[in-house]
Amino acid sequence: MSGFPDAGMARIEAHHEWVRLRTLIFLRWTAITGQLIAIFVANFLLGFHLDLALCLATVGAAVAANLVAIFLFPENRRLSQTEATSMLLFDTAQLALLLALTGGLNNPFALLMLVPATIAATALERLPTMLVGSVAIALISIVALVFTPLQLVDGTMIEAHPLFEFGYWLAIVIGVAFLGAYAHKIASEIHTMGDALLATQLALAREQKLTDLGGVVAAAAHELGTPLATIKLVSSELYDELSDREDLREDALLIREQADRCRDIMRSMGRAGKDDKHLRSAPLMAVIKEAAEPHLDRGKTIHFHSAPMANGPERQPIIYRYPELIHALRNLVQNAVDFANTSVWVDAKWSQSEIVLRISDDGRGYAPDVIGRIGDPFLHARTSEQRERGPYEGMGLGLFIAKTLLERTGVHLKFRNGQPDCEQSGAVVELRWPAYRLVVRDTGALGTNQQIIK
Repeated sequence: MSGFPDAGMARIEAHHEWVRLRTLIFLRWTAITGQLIAIFVANFLLGFHLDLALCLATVGAAVAANLVAIFLFPENRRLSQTEATSMLLFDTAQLALLLALTGGLNNPFALLMLVPATIAATALERLPTMLVGSVAIALISIVALVFTPLQLVDGTMIEAHPLFEFGYWLAIVIGVAFLGAYAHKIASEIHTMGDALLATQLALAREQKLTDLGGVVAAAAHELGTPLATIKLVSSELYDELSDREDLREDALLIREQADRCRDIMRSMGRAGKDDKHLRSAPLMAVIKEAAEPHLDRGKTIHFHSAPMANGPERQPIIYRYPELIHALRNLVQNAVDFANTSVWVDAKWSQSEIVLRISDDGRGYAPDVIGRIGDPFLHARTSEQRERGPYEGMGLGLFIAKTLLERTGVHLKFRNGQPDCEQSGAVVELRWPAYRLVVRDTGALGTNQQIIK
């Protein structure tokens, strides 16, 4: 893929710095509020004997960290991976210390050790996530062994059975690992899909701009026709009248020749007017060949074939030139040309009710392990070499964009491999549209005549 605006690429590549400082500050204030409520309720209402000074000092450390972050950094600051990891590691350590002061695994709030690890899994990359998760597991293991027992004011000790404590520790460890892996996987897929949809929007916007530019060029060619004709007429008259002034006569001849040249250029740019329906519709094969045109000279032979289905009309249908249709077909043809050995086939058929297009090649076809997931973005993990080549290289994003754009036109897509013993033995893409989604309704060659009101 190419031609995406740099801003779009920057946004896609910026997921490693998308966590807002304000979000983590808000979550920490929430945790601080909960910790203070739990400490005061346990100490003054439930009758637990807590080391109130140490507990409040531990909570105070979190308050101080938040105040420092608020005063040193702007509210809209987005954290790097290192900064976000440091904040989550601090929160994990602060919570572990508070648990060690309030009963260790006998404290039911030990379950909250899952929170920093889960936030890391959704917000950070794999290595920082594993670091936060490993630290959480290590600290909860230490807290299980080293802690201040819970004690009531009357001296009664609150202790769980050792087997229960072990089960609670094991549940937290498994929870950190499982929830971390699960949340990281889901977040990665969401980010990937967001990237791919953004790229699709950028691709469609680019194709729409090219289509609009074609309309502007055609309109300019139409509008400039009259002044060019006038210039040619006047220069011809001057040429005839200046028979006795050879120097001026040559200038008049030059003006006429340049007017002819401008006329030829305008004709090559387009004959249509600014509201010409041919800018919005064209015969089926014309649209297909327009989409495939950039790949005709890439060293592979592209065979075009069109025919009606049984009982279908002989004349090929006139279809809308949707920008998304042209861009998507171009991507599919590009994919076929990239992986073909020598040839690509583009076969179109139509009937009254549907249009069928098949793009095939003589390459090695789709890999068996990905054929069921074709059309999903980023089928494989990205290598460092692919990162250097660009944000979309070799990641299945082209097919995702093509599939997403085509689905807007009502297509039914099918990906498969050809038969090994036939010429078209490589990858095959079959597209089926209900005819009413693409075919321009026939209103006559010149359109409907409008009544002139006198």
